[in-house]
Amino acid sequence: MPLSGRLAYYQRIFSAYLTCRKSHLTFWHGEPKINDEAEPGWLGQYYMLLAAKADYPGHYDEHGIPMLDYHGTIGLQYNPIAIAQYGLGSYNLLCRTGDEERRRKFLLAADWLVDNLEQNPAGLWVWNHHFDWEYRERHRAPWYSGLAQGQGISLLVRAHKETQAPKYLEVAGRAFETFETTTAEGGVSYIDQCGDVWFEEAIVDPPTHILNGFLWSSWGVYDYSLHTGDKPAGQLFARAVSTLRRNLERFDIGFWSLYEQSGTRMRMIASPFYHSLHIVQLRVMHRLTGDPLFAGLADRWQGYQDSRLKRAMALSYKALFKLLYY
Repeated sequence: MPLSGRLAYYQRIFSAYLTCRKSHLTFWHGEPKINDEAEPGWLGQYYMLLAAKADYPGHYDEHGIPMLDYHGTIGLQYNPIAIAQYGLGSYNLLCRTGDEERRRKFLLAADWLVDNLEQNPAGLWVWNHHFDWEYRERHRAPWYSGLAQGQGISLLVRAHKETQAPKYLEVAGRAFETFETTTAEGGVSYIDQCGDVWFEEAIVDPPTHILNGFLWSSWGVYDYSLHTGDKPAGQLFARAVSTLRRNLERFDIGFWSLYEQSGTRMRMIASPFYHSLHIVQLRVMHRLTGDPLFAGLADRWQGYQDSRLKRAMALSYKALFKLLYY
């Protein structure tokens, strides 16, 4: 990362981690929890609970849309991933309580997604982030993400199911086209040399295959298939599951999980939060597919998390990686 980017990164991180001020981490770093009331094979509640995100204690705009404070030079911003998760958490709580205020917030987030879908330079429809972001090289605004596409779709198909308003399904269909298109052509899917398909959270070259983003993105494809009966979507989800079966062991380093396939000499391991998230996401994948491989790896990674020695090893490794690469 260039020196200017590194300084901006550290300014933002120190402000978020070392002060009592609310930051973007206030939204992201709640405890990941599986939603036991979500039923595989049926488009109901979302697969993770996201209740804390539905009650986000940070900033909102004048319409009630959550905004994240990144501090530093980035400041207060809309993040389409956060807005989708806020809506999905609100939907879960609507299903559990029948509270009309939860319905209002759920549809408010869905309407924001409808109003803010934009065409990228390739003519595909995406939810852009309108701020620069430090990740390897700087992402220059506007930039889009397979994670935003997947979670936006997951929210919109539920909004269509609840209201039957055509706009939600129309926008979900436009967003889904990015999964049918490679990153080289403006989409979010990357086909590797073995023919495996990856949904990329960060569109960079060479691709890094961020694990949590791939898993969350795949649920958007799954949800679109469930709601529409679209056979290509079902086939694409099946390909994603096959990619995971063949590649998940590459994310295990014997004492912790990797955040991504970084391509760096030191591999980028997950933070404690993202390691916990991986475990929950793998348990969801086991529920969606019935494949014991996902439950087995979740149990192994839970064992790493429960080991004081392995947690200490992971924290030390992560700190050194940050100093060397960020």
